[in-house]
Amino acid sequence: MKPSELNTLVKKFLQYKLTLAFAESCTAGLLASEFVKGEASSEVLLGSVVTYHAVAKQRLLGVKKETLAMYTTESQQVTNEMVMGLHKHLPTADVCVAVTGLCAGGASENDEKPVGTMYFTILHEKRAKELRQEFEGNCDEVRQLAVDFILNHLNELLDDYAEQHAHDAVVTKIEQT
Repeated sequence: MKPSELNTLVKKFLQYKLTLAFAESCTAGLLASEFVKGEASSEVLLGSVVTYHAVAKQRLLGVKKETLAMYTTESQQVTNEMVMGLHKHLPTADVCVAVTGLCAGGASENDEKPVGTMYFTILHEKRAKELRQEFEGNCDEVRQLAVDFILNHLNELLDDYAEQHAHDAVVTKIEQT
């Protein structure tokens, strides 16, 4: 994401008085590192938890052993539990994002889940949005593409949020008259 786009994203969070938190696995902190390049990001980002290994996912975010065994650490189900664990520990975060996936071989890749497959869950207003995307490139390229992907989705989320709240304000005004 270009610096000007990132600044715009952070300004939207500030405008709507929303905070943000990340639970990162394969991006290993890159998502938070990129986000904080935005001006005034310290007023938005509450924190990021890097849980690269399954043990960290279990102990820090409460991901269940059974979920890891059944679906693997690189799965939508694990990402969903990561985001819920993050929200449990940082309930004041208005938007929580979790990411895990396969940046390189040697993990749980198969024909349906090739290297480059990433899973994301965005939790906002008690609703979770699940995303799955396949990227091509080396490990660093896949991580950067995943970060750009989620930052773009956060931008879309805030645009939808603004539209919904504008609609709600109009409805409230009509009801008052």
